Amino acid sequence: MTRDEMIETAAKVPAVTLGFWIIKILATTLGETAGDTVSMSWLGETSATAGQSGLNGYVVGTAIFGAALAILAFFQIRARRFYPWLYWATIIASTTAGTTLADFATRSLGIGYPGGSILLFSLVVLSLIAWHRTLGGISAASVHTREAELFYWITITFSQTLGTALGDWVADGSLGYLGAAGIFGGALALVALAHYATRISKPLLFWSAFILTRPLGAVVGDFLDKPVAHGGLELSRLAASAVLAASIVLLVTLLPQRPETVAEQERLES
Repeated sequence: MTRDEMIETAAKVPAVTLGFWIIKILATTLGETAGDTVSMSWLGETSATAGQSGLNGYVVGTAIFGAALAILAFFQIRARRFYPWLYWATIIASTTAGTTLADFATRSLGIGYPGGSILLFSLVVLSLIAWHRTLGGISAASVHTREAELFYWITITFSQTLGTALGDWVADGSLGYLGAAGIFGGALALVALAHYATRISKPLLFWSAFILTRPLGAVVGDFLDKPVAHGGLELSRLAASAVLAASIVLLVTLLPQRPETVAEQERLES
């Protein structure tokens, strides 16, 4: 493939627009409520009878969502071009799997929120380093080859899992869910400011923002469905998940969903 052909090659990820970030935050919030619906509400992991059946709700939930993620990621990587519904379904699968996997690591394995956050942050960093050393960059501009896309989805899955542990860690302190949402929302605003006002690496800022949307969605999801006594609204997890899913479907339908091109990424990063 010549350079001219490469420049016009469309990546298999959506263009990074305001709509992209809105859908991403909704997807991460849905991942929290849907993951909790399965592992906690349906499998009773936080109930008094948790574990009596011999099954760990977080493990079962991770197996369910992990299988969905593996299947969707397979078709996503095999696809020849960008399909919005397939892409966002894979994102949602990664964030629900991340929710149950992080809960298993921090609660069932007993490493706690600090231990889980440090472990998962290390995995995200190692994934990005391996991606950079293998392909020479970590930009979405490269996500039109199967090797790059494999790194992309591995990094995303680690970041979604990290976000759950990090969000729970901050929210369980004195800040509560709304305070934690303010912290992560403020951090996202600073990343956006750095994008427009500094020459910091644009791929690095993208991944920083991508990671931060997950704990933001996690604490918002917990705020919606956790008990009032714990600072939440105690809404139905299933109902909240349905509303979030419907909102995502509406936005994916109404907002332009065009793929990023190598040329656009190169202009963004120049």
